This record gives sequence, structure tokens and C-alpha cells, in this order.
Amino acid sequence: MKIPFTKMHGCGNDYIYVNAMQHKLRNPHAAALTWSDRHKGIGSDGLVLIDKSPVPEADFSMRIFNADGSEAMMCGNASRCIGKYLFERKLTDSTEIKLLTLSGIKTLRLHTEQGIVESVTVDMGEPIFEDCNLYNSNITSKLSGRTIAGDALFVSMGNPHYVIFTEDVNKVGEIGPVLEQHPAFPQRCNIELAQVLPDGRIRTRVWERGSGITMACGTGACATAVAASVTRRTGRQSKIVMDGGTLIIDWRDSDNHVYMTGPAAFVFDGEIEL
Repeated sequence: MKIPFTKMHGCGNDYIYVNAMQHKLRNPHAAALTWSDRHKGIGSDGLVLIDKSPVPEADFSMRIFNADGSEAMMCGNASRCIGKYLFERKLTDSTEIKLLTLSGIKTLRLHTEQGIVESVTVDMGEPIFEDCNLYNSNITSKLSGRTIAGDALFVSMGNPHYVIFTEDVNKVGEIGPVLEQHPAFPQRCNIELAQVLPDGRIRTRVWERGSGITMACGTGACATAVAASVTRRTGRQSKIVMDGGTLIIDWRDSDNHVYMTGPAAFVFDGEIEL
């Protein structure tokens, strides 16, 4: 059985998209693990299923599976790609879409020009701050010999994130896998290393739980912007510079919601054996 798919990316954060309204996958966990392999599969950071919403409050639904087969709660980059997919594949003619995720309903606002979605703004909701054993601490002594100077903050944007401010952002490959599995995070955690640049932009590198280093992370960009604002490194608006591109984050006073704006792009379509 062959399943049609579409490869898309948001700032280099690439996923395999399947229209689950037409094609059902009985074991998406296994499909994500196999198809995401960059040498033996399609190659991606994971698998995204686009489906009808089971509740009337939303228009469509999203399920997302990491490259290791685990299911994620939410993905900002994938949400933007879904908006572009639905509009340009003529599954909707609305430029405002309610998308059901495991972390709630997210509103997508599509910015279009001549029928093309140029960018998407996603209402990511309110940030959540929770205590953990590493909360707002210097973590130098906690990494089994792997040292990094900096302080940190835990922020959930539907997914859990631990944002570390440091000048050593390129140590993400060292620090990320250690902290992802740290006992302070019983459900594992996404790790961001961030540095505020002289012009106010924030250079950020990401280790995503279940996928490793990725080119970008939408919820991670939001968590980084919030953490920078809370620690008074920046204001409530930030440009987050990730490996694959820049996302604009606006943490609004009016409703305490975080709004993420960025691009989405098609890569190719294909079919794969199930």
C-alpha cells in the first residue's frame, strides 16, 4: 500500500505531512520512526497527520510524531506548514484556521498574496512556568563533567522547554542530550541555548526531545523569547535567530498570549510504501 505524503519545512524544521482525511495510518509511531530516517527513509524531524477536527470548536486537527516515534504535544513550525498546506491545496479558503492540537486549539492567521501563503502567525497561547529542580539556576555543576556557564528558566509553550542563556550556544549537541533525560524532567524536555546579540536579536540553538538538534523549533522560539523577557534581557517582542531562519515572537500585554510569525515552505510530494 502506497501512502501519498508532502515534505514541508518551517525555517528548516522539516516534517512529513500526510492527509489523514484521505489516508489513515494504523501505526503512525512506527511510520515516523522509519520514514524520518535520513539515510533509509524520506528524512525528517518527524511525521505530521492532518485530519478533520473531532470537536466543533476547531476546523482541523494535528498529530505530530517525533523522529524517534514518540508523540509530541505541539509544534509551531508544523502549525504554520499546516496552514499553508490547507490553503494552497484548497482544503479551506479561510485565512483564519482553528487547529486542534494535544495542547489545545491554536489559531492560525495566514498572510497571503495572490493565493500564496507568505507567512503565518500562530496564537501559541499563554506561557506556563513550573518549578523543577533546575529552575532558574546555574547548571555548571549538574552535567556530569560537561560544563556551561549561564542561568536558565523553564517555560512550557504546550511543550516543555528549558532555556539556558549562555555565550556557548554551539554546545547544544553536548548539553542537549544530557538535560533532555535529566531527572528534573520526568517527561523529558526540549533544551535551548540562547545568546542575546548586541542588536537585540536572540541567537538560539535547539535540542528537541525525540529528534535531537533541529534547524528550528517554534515552541522553543516562543519559550526563548518569554524567558528573555522575564529575565529582562529583552522586551516582549523578539527576533529569534535559529539555524534555519528567523521567527518573530510577540508576547502581548493585552491577553498574555505569545504570537509567533514565520514562513512555511513546500519541499516535495511523493509516495511511500506503508
